[in-house]
Amino acid sequence: MSREETVKKVIDGGAVAVIRLADPGKLIKVAEAIYAGGVAGIEITMTVPNAIKVIDEASREIGSYMNIGVGSVLNAETAQKAIDAGARYVVSPIYKKEIVEVAHRGDVPAMPGAFTPTEIQTAYEAGADIVKVFPADVVGMAFFKGVLAPMPHLKMMPTGGVTLTNAGEWLKSGACAVGVGSALLDNKAINSGKYQVLTENAKTLMESIIRARQEMKVS
Repeated sequence: MSREETVKKVIDGGAVAVIRLADPGKLIKVAEAIYAGGVAGIEITMTVPNAIKVIDEASREIGSYMNIGVGSVLNAETAQKAIDAGARYVVSPIYKKEIVEVAHRGDVPAMPGAFTPTEIQTAYEAGADIVKVFPADVVGMAFFKGVLAPMPHLKMMPTGGVTLTNAGEWLKSGACAVGVGSALLDNKAINSGKYQVLTENAKTLMESIIRARQEMKVS
């Protein structure tokens, strides 16, 4: 899959599940549960124990139907290891040109983090395929509308502040997709093995996204 195709897949999917797990052995079941609810994109963060190994295993086991990326990447070396393990996109909470360059050499999208209009545009000019606005709950949806008014060329994805029911409102505010963590991945349910809860959460999330897209088409 080319870089452009992966970007389209992320945007078409509408949501990327940001996975932070203390027990990486549960990741496949978590991923399968949210996939059953309609979420096909996951970001396995480097905070997961043995993250590179987990990405490799996930890519082989569920990579045929899930779009697997790596998150919380802070340097080029980590980005390269994750790509070699099968990550199809690289997400970072910060912007570093070297991470973008490594991702593009591997023909995978780079999604660096940025916070201000200047940082967002700088990341875009460096080749960012999607800019992760983080932490998005601090700036809110009005910020997205405000930034995109003079810079409609940007593809921005919020992480932080996205809930199961407001995801669609983020899209209406101009987000190309959303990153969702704890709101989707209920730790209590995961720890107790109640994966059906995650499936229901994913369904609620996708209903919000689908409804918003339908309303945007009508308007």
